[in-house]
Amino acid sequence: MGRIGWEGGGSLDSQIESLLNVEKQMRLNGDVAGTKKAAVDILQLCFEARAWKTLNDQIVVLSKRRGQLKQAVTAMVQQAMQYIDGTPDIETKIELIKTLNSVSAGKIYVEIERARLIKRLAKIKEEQGEIAEAADLMQEIAVETFGAMAKTEKIAFILEQVRLCLDRQDYVRAQILSRKISPRVFDADPSKEKKKPKEGESIVEEAPADIPSLLELKRIYYGLMIRYYSHSNDYLEICRCYKSIYEVPSVKEDPSQWIPEEFENEKNMLGGSLGDKAAEDLRERIIEHNILVVSKYYARITVKRLAELLCLTVEEAIKHLSDMVVSKALVAKVDRPMGVVCFQSAKDSNDILNSWATNLEKLLDLVEKSCHQIHKETMVHKAALKV
Repeated sequence: MGRIGWEGGGSLDSQIESLLNVEKQMRLNGDVAGTKKAAVDILQLCFEARAWKTLNDQIVVLSKRRGQLKQAVTAMVQQAMQYIDGTPDIETKIELIKTLNSVSAGKIYVEIERARLIKRLAKIKEEQGEIAEAADLMQEIAVETFGAMAKTEKIAFILEQVRLCLDRQDYVRAQILSRKISPRVFDADPSKEKKKPKEGESIVEEAPADIPSLLELKRIYYGLMIRYYSHSNDYLEICRCYKSIYEVPSVKEDPSQWIPEEFENEKNMLGGSLGDKAAEDLRERIIEHNILVVSKYYARITVKRLAELLCLTVEEAIKHLSDMVVSKALVAKVDRPMGVVCFQSAKDSNDILNSWATNLEKLLDLVEKSCHQIHKETMVHKAALKV
């Protein structure tokens, strides 16, 4: 099928003018297919002539025409997106993406196309070294509200937002964005989710071919979370992330992927890229654990003996003990002149009286039970004598 209303040659402007008249007639008559065909043909003419400025101008003009049909705008944006890779230089590519972005802004029926355009623009900015600008661009889009976007594409988009925030060291925003993804979504069975949409529901589009599978997205998600938790030295969460990655079937079946790169060297087994900080934190936790164990078995202990049990010097033992008391992880008092540590907390008069009252109540209960048993035995003995 040839282009609508155009036969033969002629200048680009005259051909565009002819097709604009056809587009107007089709639009006023409410012919959706004809309007879409005319609009797409105009863009195709500009692309074949490599008239990139004219292409941008025509996209804006057609989108702003009075009573322009939604289907025509959607078709134009989708068609023009195919021309992005054919641009001669990076400046032309950015200009075309920005034009399409401005045309699709605020229009729900092309929200998915706009999200994809923003993603491409952010990728370009990142390649140019403008990480902060790329992150800001991605954060403009809230894909979690897009009902027609495929689940995997939504997750991939949010993960890209998280990655850019981590790259610019914005850890607070990275955590907020990561919470938009529930880890349970990776355990869902995709085959059970394919169902026909009910009447009135929007049809979910297929994800583009370059979007990873759900299991691959799971690996990416936990890899990003390891980066986040490494910043805050949350070793337990890092361990859980590695465990979740191991549970991915492709990783579980391939022993070569069981040991992450940062742990391949035996010297780096403790903490990997975290290095000395992880080793120091582990030592701190062991000392704290040992002090807690000592406090359970000793009411009073000399500082010297405590240092021996902890394999520390006296000064180090007192320092660690003091830090735990300050953080309220432990109740203890140190008598430095006497060199004694008391792990029993001092009780005020109310606590002592309450303790006494409780003990008296227990004692009276025992006396009452004893009297009852004595009375019972006396009655049984008297009955036996009468017989």
